Amino acid sequence: MLLNIVEVIGGLVLLIWGADRFVHGAAAAARNLGVAPLLIGLTIVAFATSAPEILVSIVAASRGEPDLAFGNAIGSNIANIGLVLGTIAIIRPIELRSATLRREMPALLAVSLLTVSLFLDTFLSRIDGFVMLTGLVIVMIWLARLGMRSAATDPMAEDYDAEIPQHVSMIAAITWLLVGLITLLIGAELLVEGAIEIARTLGVSEVVIGITLVAIGTSLPELAVSLVSALKGEFGLAIGNIVGSNIFNLLAVIGIAAAIEPSALAPSVLSLHIFVMVAFTLVLFAMTYDYDGKSDLSRLEGIALLTAYIAYMGYVTSQNL
Repeated sequence: MLLNIVEVIGGLVLLIWGADRFVHGAAAAARNLGVAPLLIGLTIVAFATSAPEILVSIVAASRGEPDLAFGNAIGSNIANIGLVLGTIAIIRPIELRSATLRREMPALLAVSLLTVSLFLDTFLSRIDGFVMLTGLVIVMIWLARLGMRSAATDPMAEDYDAEIPQHVSMIAAITWLLVGLITLLIGAELLVEGAIEIARTLGVSEVVIGITLVAIGTSLPELAVSLVSALKGEFGLAIGNIVGSNIFNLLAVIGIAAAIEPSALAPSVLSLHIFVMVAFTLVLFAMTYDYDGKSDLSRLEGIALLTAYIAYMGYVTSQNL
């Protein structure tokens, strides 16, 4: 089991570094092509920060273990809201000034409810996977139009403009893009191999390992990006990164896994985990809704999110180990 733990840690390190290089290369290449920073952030960066989860999904499904991918997607969304946003809000309350971001929040809620509706028959078929991937294309087009329409006036555009790499040659950008992608694939292979063996050794399901160990690990890039952004006062980027990543986690990660390897859902997914994910999403929507002309995520709300996440992790761990 020690070797498996080393595989998981090594895989996570490669995933984190690979994701950083992949985002760097993709964003720099898009800027070189003249794409607006807000459009890059809403589509390319949001998609690229979900690259660890997507690669883990592809590797897990191709190995006949789609439960690991399902658990990773659901667990990552819960971790992104409870662990990442909760931690960041405690360190520095997050102001929400972006109208674009306020439009993204209902989209995340709608995607979460679509996922629940597809889960209700306890089986994810290949058709369900294609439905989610079609939804991914629709969301990408919608985000692209939203980014082009709002780029001139939205304060979040300045956040992305400050963070997207400048003065990177196209050759260097493509090189980093490919290096990041290869590193992500190697990291995903190591992580999936180690996680599956740990699950078998401990006698727990791949869903549980995906929701706990793998989800926390693959959420570390989002934590790093959002924390740095919040400390710089780039609040739109801090929370926008999470919202975009959560949308792509559901549509891309679960959609790809189902398209590759249709599978029945573990009972715990329907009885607990998917509803916890929707609950966290609803709570985030309520906390960031503009009731009085001022939208923010306060320190107290951050404590509530992080406490709820710790309680959930404690319950899952106690029930399965």
